[in-house]
Amino acid sequence: MPLAPYAMDVSRSRGRRHPEAQHPYRNDYARDRDRIIHARAFRRLEAKTQVFTTRYSDHFRNRLTHTLEVAQIARTVAGALGLNTDLAEALALAHDIGHPPFGHAGERRLDELMREHGDRFDHNLHALRIVEQFEQRYLDFLGLNLTFEVREGIIKHSRDYSPTEAPELAEYLLELRPPLEAQLIDRVDEIAYNTADLDDGLEARLLDLETLLDGVPVFAEMYAEVDRRYPGGRAKLKFNEALKRVLDRLATDLIETSRERVRASGAATVEEIRRVPERLATFSPQAAQWNAELKSFLYARLYDNPVIVEDRERSVEALSHLFRLYLEHPENMPKYYLEQAQRGPRHRVVCDYIAGMTDHFLLRLHRELLGAAARPAD
Repeated sequence: MPLAPYAMDVSRSRGRRHPEAQHPYRNDYARDRDRIIHARAFRRLEAKTQVFTTRYSDHFRNRLTHTLEVAQIARTVAGALGLNTDLAEALALAHDIGHPPFGHAGERRLDELMREHGDRFDHNLHALRIVEQFEQRYLDFLGLNLTFEVREGIIKHSRDYSPTEAPELAEYLLELRPPLEAQLIDRVDEIAYNTADLDDGLEARLLDLETLLDGVPVFAEMYAEVDRRYPGGRAKLKFNEALKRVLDRLATDLIETSRERVRASGAATVEEIRRVPERLATFSPQAAQWNAELKSFLYARLYDNPVIVEDRERSVEALSHLFRLYLEHPENMPKYYLEQAQRGPRHRVVCDYIAGMTDHFLLRLHRELLGAAARPAD
């Protein structure tokens, strides 16, 4: 399928920091996708929390399986819009590699700890540092040497940074929007985790079907359609079918609304897309309402469930304990990080070390270094 005129053509890429010869049968965005998949930070996502820790079940999503679901939906949406699917897939695969242990709760706690030192933690900015500095796989350069558009999308897929807020990012055209391939990632991410969290919440028996039908109108509508067609079907299979239809409806709306917004904007090239003041890849007002209702329901009924909150709080307390221990005793960190802490801001080195940990590794270090008395239950 030919690319739409407003798609990001790899032949027009701004390229890599360090020039490389073209590969004989993979374009640069496909190579970036493959480099991300082979990165250590990508593999570590398998042992980082999405919502549920493994104490509940081995079947629930983790940060890696969530990322794969985002990539699948992103390719579908990008392909339907005539966008560059290799670029969209690379961005989807990279969108969470900067997350620390314990999901968003871990990110918030790290940010709180960093602000005590006049600094901050932002998982998008940390992801950029991972691909530019921390991944060391090549003889010719630090990092993965990704194309400009992938690096730009890593930091700009979910928000805009102002030049005054982040002067170190000036090269990434902060006054302009990213290409549509990057713009769609945040919405696809929401589709993936909102629907998946309903599934895992039901499987964990922290949600039940009646509560879902009462609290999520778009799901209730889809379930009623399924129930009329399969009145004797197993309840779990009817749930699966209804949830699949919710996902399809949101993805279809994203495709159709984004296509119409691009048409209405008059933008016909990537550069014109960049200059539109508002992002064009988004939901219709109706789908945005469905999405907001899903989020509200999940916060009220799942994310703030006392069982989830208790598990989350124990975990992030362990993170806090380790952060403060390493600040006071950096000799407990591996030699590489100890040397870095002797040359630069210690709080930043400690943050980088902890952010790269998996959930299990952090909890194990916490037990080993701080003893059973300070151990959170796992």
